[in-house]
Amino acid sequence: MRKPILLISVGLLAILTALGGIFVYDATRADRIATGVTVNGIDVGDMQAGAARVKLRRMVIEPLERPMKVRHSERQFELTARQARLAVDVEGSVQRALEVSRAGDPLSRTWRQVTGAEVNNDVTARVTYSRASVKRLVDRVGRELDRDAVEADVEIDADGIAVRRAREGRRIDARRLERQLHRRLVDFDGRRSVDVRTATVEPEVTDDDLEKRYPAVLIVDRKAFTLTLYENLKQSKRYQVAVGKVGMDTPRGLYQIQNKAINPDWYVPDSDWAGDLAGKVIKGDDPKNPIKARWLGIYDGVGIHGTSENDSIGSAASHGCIRMRIPEVKALYEDVPVNAPVYIS
Repeated sequence: MRKPILLISVGLLAILTALGGIFVYDATRADRIATGVTVNGIDVGDMQAGAARVKLRRMVIEPLERPMKVRHSERQFELTARQARLAVDVEGSVQRALEVSRAGDPLSRTWRQVTGAEVNNDVTARVTYSRASVKRLVDRVGRELDRDAVEADVEIDADGIAVRRAREGRRIDARRLERQLHRRLVDFDGRRSVDVRTATVEPEVTDDDLEKRYPAVLIVDRKAFTLTLYENLKQSKRYQVAVGKVGMDTPRGLYQIQNKAINPDWYVPDSDWAGDLAGKVIKGDDPKNPIKARWLGIYDGVGIHGTSENDSIGSAASHGCIRMRIPEVKALYEDVPVNAPVYIS
């Protein structure tokens, strides 16, 4: 009877000893990560926690600490890890790797170790950064690269026509750039650069539009007694004219051709200089009508018209109108539409 009891006791002691050995062995591996565990694809299996931290700092933090570059042609902008307040939770990643490794009980963990089985679990390292820093960078890129379109325009003065040519503008694709930066900042394997995509902004008024808008422009130089015609924004013809005499000066400024007429009637102003004709209407074919052949109205009874007094051309002789030789005013009439600008210097 004593022999079976002894055998049982010896067997139990052997089992307890074996179990004790398993627990001791398992305890010695409490700080070691199981084979097959990775952090963001980086193998940390069968490594102690300290060694895993060193490896992760080298392979995770260092790549992410490289500046993020934003490029467009020759221009380059940077967002440093410090500016982005970028941080990687290496300690938390190692702790999660240990937790995965310690799943189960001492027997299952020891069996896994003895048989060479792997855990096959990838832990994601937590990365944090300032989203506001990304927005600030995108705003800065926009301020420096965006360019408003320039509308074609003209400036008309005594010196002629100064043409401002249209120019295309440019806008960055801010939303796309912001999305790419958010993605690349936390991408361990990605390149640390982003190319800025831009779109062309067309001007509302192009050079062609300007030529259509200004098919003809007139500039009258009262001092030189000349009228210059610009067609399609280029000087085309120049005529000698007469302008208003002293006290009845041709008004200076920028105007438009208000109306046009062939052999128009003359509505005589109710002024002292008109004498007996004041307030009357003189027909276009009447010899007493000084408005000969053509009329291009400008402002408040002042206009461009033909005259039979050719000797007055090149002087200040009219009552405010601009006189031209009859053949020349006929030619001008055909070239100049209503609404054409007239600058009188």
